[in-house]
Amino acid sequence: MAQNDPLARFGAVPLFTLTSTDMTDGVPLTAAQYGTASGGRNLSPHLEWSGFPADTKSFAVTLYDPDAPTGSGFWHWAVVNLPADCVALPADAGAPGGRLLPRGAVTLPNEGRQSAFVGASPPAGTGTHRYQFIVHAVDVARLDIDPDSTPAVLGFNLHFHTLARAVLEATGVHGGAAHNP
Repeated sequence: MAQNDPLARFGAVPLFTLTSTDMTDGVPLTAAQYGTASGGRNLSPHLEWSGFPADTKSFAVTLYDPDAPTGSGFWHWAVVNLPADCVALPADAGAPGGRLLPRGAVTLPNEGRQSAFVGASPPAGTGTHRYQFIVHAVDVARLDIDPDSTPAVLGFNLHFHTLARAVLEATGVHGGAAHNP
């Protein structure tokens, strides 16, 4: 698999810290974070962040698989307009309807056109995939993005408004949900 770094073209920004009680950087995802088609639960992990710039006005959270065999990767989740005082999301914040998200946050449609988190489901024969959970510290309180926009449109806007970012990168393989607790 090519080692595509989708963040490289955006230029360097400061990094801050992203942690989770449900996953670990560089370690395979648990079964819960896999899609139901792969034996998982489509359960977004707990995420918590700190050390972001003091002038952060809002946050966006994305989950991207740069190794999907599409030519453009695969967006699993994108949430925009999280208020600046939101420094964590509980497990399952990506559930349809966004009931665990703060007021005003918007979940954009993923590649399956669902406004929700969709878990890992790497196709057979495509090797190990990287799943990049990214929290973007944003310089405006609200990005004016149509709620039906794609995560790529969000990415375009974030290119011009990201002050800093935090990344947790997990891995996954075909059939991984059956092998991970």
